Amino acid sequence: MSRTRRPPCPVTGEPASRLVQWVSAELLADLWRYEFRVDVRPSFRGATRFGLWESPTGLHFFDPMTAGDAAFYDRVYARMRLDRHRGKGPKAEFAMAAQSVASGDRVLDVGCGFGAFRASVPHADYVGLEPYGGADRPPYVLAETLDGHLAANAGAYDVACAFQVLEHVERPLAMLRGMAAAVRPGGRVIVGVPHVPSAGARIPNYLINATPHHLSWWTEAALRAAAERAGLVDARVEQAPWSDVDAIVYWIARCSPIKCADRRYRHAWSWHAASAVGFLAGYAMWTLRGAPRAADDEGASLLLTARKPG
Repeated sequence: MSRTRRPPCPVTGEPASRLVQWVSAELLADLWRYEFRVDVRPSFRGATRFGLWESPTGLHFFDPMTAGDAAFYDRVYARMRLDRHRGKGPKAEFAMAAQSVASGDRVLDVGCGFGAFRASVPHADYVGLEPYGGADRPPYVLAETLDGHLAANAGAYDVACAFQVLEHVERPLAMLRGMAAAVRPGGRVIVGVPHVPSAGARIPNYLINATPHHLSWWTEAALRAAAERAGLVDARVEQAPWSDVDAIVYWIARCSPIKCADRRYRHAWSWHAASAVGFLAGYAMWTLRGAPRAADDEGASLLLTARKPG
């Protein structure tokens, strides 16, 4: 371990505190090909293995951080039916975030998919950004990146939000700073992220949490450090409970015969079998039960709410 380079935390720049595990790029490529019918090798950019590291803030991140390309996301979202939740209602983090949106507020939703958050803020002037997802996007969702949109819209919004997006980008701090630039002085920035420890981090070979999809898993300390470095103040971090739409992750973790601790990815038939059993049984429980009524775990996600000074 002493001879292994410790990569910098993508939030603080401090060297990682420990190596959680090495993950073979070949293993991940095979899993993505079999489960999602997608070729991730172009997104890996020649990497043969990835380190899953933990930073001093508790943030877990993959190194190298290689985000999925457009072809990857178009294929994955076509199979997942991005933000089309089969009538199971909104995420709990949407309702929590909506409490910070006043009537008439201009809201920018970054990486919004098909704009599912808009239904939770009908009293707001909503604009979504989604560079992926195909041509059937609604008119209030623009096929633009945050950087491109800022060129003509810096400081134009009262609220900038991003739900389950920060973990997808190679430079999460730069994205948070861009969101801060999008709002007026005194405006609010709201971010929802997957976290660790969590149910998703206990599922063996769980690809949704793997590169090139999720590049980082967050903690309260990591979110607060990111908010501070982005120049935001009055940061508040809350746990979002499970809702019907995302509780499938809870049930897969509950039903899996293997519960991951540190190691999350492994080429072993027992792990592949546990993943399949967890998904099939978890899907059945999710269909029958929906969200757990009294979950005793860490909840679905973390939600950061902070303010731009002024």
